[in-house]
Amino acid sequence: MAVIDADQHLVESRTCWREHIDPEHRDDALEIVDDAAGHPWLTWRGERLSLAEVQTPGETDAIGERKARARRGEPPLVRYDDALPRDHWDPDARAASLRSMGIDEAMLFPNYGLLWERRLSADRPALLANMRAWNRWCGVVAMDDALQPVGHVSLTDLAWLDTELASLEAAGVKTAMMAPALVDGRALSHPELDVAWASFVEHDIAPVFHVADQPRVFADGWYPDDRDGLPVIDSVFLHTAAALACTDLIVNGTLERHPDLRIGIVELSAVWVPMYLMMLDGGYDFTTRLNGAVPVPLSLRPSEYFRRQVRVSSFSYELPEHLKGQLQGSEILMACSDYPHSEGTATPIDDYAATGKWGTDPERAPGLFHDNAAFLLGR
Repeated sequence: MAVIDADQHLVESRTCWREHIDPEHRDDALEIVDDAAGHPWLTWRGERLSLAEVQTPGETDAIGERKARARRGEPPLVRYDDALPRDHWDPDARAASLRSMGIDEAMLFPNYGLLWERRLSADRPALLANMRAWNRWCGVVAMDDALQPVGHVSLTDLAWLDTELASLEAAGVKTAMMAPALVDGRALSHPELDVAWASFVEHDIAPVFHVADQPRVFADGWYPDDRDGLPVIDSVFLHTAAALACTDLIVNGTLERHPDLRIGIVELSAVWVPMYLMMLDGGYDFTTRLNGAVPVPLSLRPSEYFRRQVRVSSFSYELPEHLKGQLQGSEILMACSDYPHSEGTATPIDDYAATGKWGTDPERAPGLFHDNAAFLLGR
């Protein structure tokens, strides 16, 4: 049985976007540029979006100190290019690292691609051009069977989306990250967006919701404008946007109309899922009685669509085998390491095995370590 890690990240090079973007959008390309003190910044058209960080599992405090040094105008202790391990960005080196971790395959999300979608949303051509640049790089990465790169798409231009999904399909890419957010004010279940879900199915690509700075689920007034970094509110309500998107797609009939649509939820935690499924069915039943009607007739219970078509990554500390019991044995959880991020791990197999009486290993939990990720990858 091949062990599949549902969540790793591949770091974009300083010039990844410029090298792969359409020539007419070269001036719109993201890039990593050092400031006068030597700190690297992800920039767009000269605007600093975020400090470019070398992340290593377990070193969250070190990242905070580096950001503090940058705010104080002090030079970095180590240059970015000297500190960046080869397996963080090089596909061949990553494939070798997987073997040392006991992993056979890994889904590879972008690294800096998690930081810019919302900021570029005001300029749609630039947004889509930088997404396409990453997707072209995915085609190179996918040449190694151990590496399963994740595309990056938007539903804001449906013709562009279909073309991009076709290109990803041709490159052998099976998943694509997208925002669980309104599209020009329309819910994801809006009839005008139905062609998008049909396109995902036609090209055999699963949309995936992943933690990222995407269009927000809460009003901007909840977010402080004068602070750099991850807002606390986003960390506390990590899963909210994905839960809202899934609810919309289920109760308004999108998953009923597209039973072959596969959806992934990655790095947004899994402990919320048992209560969510209870509330999904309960809320649907209560409002049906109260309103005397359903939004859209469904042939299954709302929670059954989620169990049938959605797969969720679960960190070892969430005790996925315990969660599986709360889910009445449903096989929807996927193992993940989040490597090489600071909150991730380079020893995922040992981490899952060490969680007390709920510890497990690949032989005991094929669904967690293979089957559910394989389902998401269309196998």
